[in-house]
Amino acid sequence: MMDPLRVVAAGDDFLRPSLIARAVGDALREHPPEVRELTDGTTEERLIEALAGARVLVTREGPVTARVLDARPELRLVVICPGGSAEADLDAAKARGVTVCRIPRPEAAATAEYALGLMLAALRRIPQTHELLAGRGDWAGAVRTGYEGTGLELEDLPVGLVGHGVIGGRVARVLCAFGAQVMVHDPYVRGEIHGLRVASLDELLTRSRVLTLHARLAPGTGGLIGARELALLPPGAVVVNAAQGDLLDEDALCDALESGRVSAAALDTYAREPVPDGSRLFGFADRVVLTPHLAGSTRAVAEKAARSAAEEVARWARGRSTAHCLV
Repeated sequence: MMDPLRVVAAGDDFLRPSLIARAVGDALREHPPEVRELTDGTTEERLIEALAGARVLVTREGPVTARVLDARPELRLVVICPGGSAEADLDAAKARGVTVCRIPRPEAAATAEYALGLMLAALRRIPQTHELLAGRGDWAGAVRTGYEGTGLELEDLPVGLVGHGVIGGRVARVLCAFGAQVMVHDPYVRGEIHGLRVASLDELLTRSRVLTLHARLAPGTGGLIGARELALLPPGAVVVNAAQGDLLDEDALCDALESGRVSAAALDTYAREPVPDGSRLFGFADRVVLTPHLAGSTRAVAEKAARSAAEEVARWARGRSTAHCLV
């Protein structure tokens, strides 16, 4: 009888080892693997210890270094799950004949939904009226907020998107269904888009009552939206960022909130995480919606990542080409 395939599932609090183990078991039902779950594989020593006898590592954290590979020459496949700290020495892996795969990020739907939720919360001032009613029991106060308290409708509202990738494209499609005037600036996207393509970022900014960021962080995009760019927005604009914290200059945003150039903002990502004590952002609780980088952190996202990793293990175990091979 053939020995079972030995797999180490190194997860964390989000992508739990039990999810990986279950997915790998489901993908290899015909020859059930032996899966060891590891929750603290963040050091070379812990990985080396856990990998004894294992041929496959599925990991979201920990360094797969030349030292680890040398200590466990029986290791033949490393599958890196998205969103964690795991890194592999690709040159060392290639030299030792170890296949390394990296699973694509599966959180496009979750992040797009969350970005739209942030936008609606900021536009309609939902957290503020919730606090009046649920936090203080002040029905009359919540009702008396007037036009300003009930915010802006998306229908017919000019909304500018910076970035039209897998997430930005989803956001744009839903905004079109809301009836918003959708404008998109993305110099890297060709073909059909949802909304009006705007070639110049400056033009997009001058026309957008709502600005929502969906660009990738790349060389030259850090601080993409700073004081100069925010000053181009119409007075009272709303800014949303559920993409990358470094795309937006937070001090410049706070200045714009103070001046009234920006009336509200909704953020899920930040230049520094966790947001440091004393951040100026905390001084705008009545106009800013802040969440701690949760947009892509659903159970469905974790299950998709585990399933994709397990499918990669199954392809390799059956002698087929892997779908996301790096080396």
